[in-house]
Amino acid sequence: MAMSEPGVGTDVMSMTTSAKKVPEGYIINGRKMWITNGALDDQGTPADVLFLYAKTSSTEPKRAMSSFIIEGKNPGFNVGQKLKHKLGMRASITAELVLEDCVIPVEQLVGTEGDATIHMMRNLEIERLTLAAIGLGIARRSLSIMNTYASERKAFGVPISSFGQIQKHIAESYAKYKACRAYVYQVAHNTDLAHAHGRLDSDAAKLIAVTAAKEIADSAIQVLGGLWLHG
Repeated sequence: MAMSEPGVGTDVMSMTTSAKKVPEGYIINGRKMWITNGALDDQGTPADVLFLYAKTSSTEPKRAMSSFIIEGKNPGFNVGQKLKHKLGMRASITAELVLEDCVIPVEQLVGTEGDATIHMMRNLEIERLTLAAIGLGIARRSLSIMNTYASERKAFGVPISSFGQIQKHIAESYAKYKACRAYVYQVAHNTDLAHAHGRLDSDAAKLIAVTAAKEIADSAIQVLGGLWLHG
């Protein structure tokens, strides 16, 4: 999903990538930045398929953006650079994408011109729920590690899980995890992309889950002390 740009980030209404209607379809010009899976490999092979947002009008802001499918074989679609040394989610390739007089047929317009705002909000609903689920996984793994370690590690002849300070970290982490799990699962169950009504809860689930994940991971660090576990 190619939304962000170098100069405007996620301020989507200020995007500068443009799609000009021509007899053979559309000519697209612009740059997109921080695009997950925008490249297929370290050599900069463009993604097979890209869901791209571009401006088709400069006079009607609410109807200005349209959605397009860009294929790796479309001329003028290239990878500018693969981004390195980023923070978090390092397993996914993130890239800058460059479109220079990229010509696509009219059939690669998704829906009708001006539909992109609806597409974008529903895509972001999925993305934020996914991030909430990632946070939930981090929380569960951190809780499992700290609980196992506290049961095996001994101090003064007893497992450290016997001490109140350690119990506090584990108990509070468990409560946060269970509460977030119930909320994230409820939002996932109720998500219906046929209706634009779920953004409030997808946003809230992400806020709660990723915050709890950070707090639970921090508690795991406190329980493990100076130990560094791999895997």
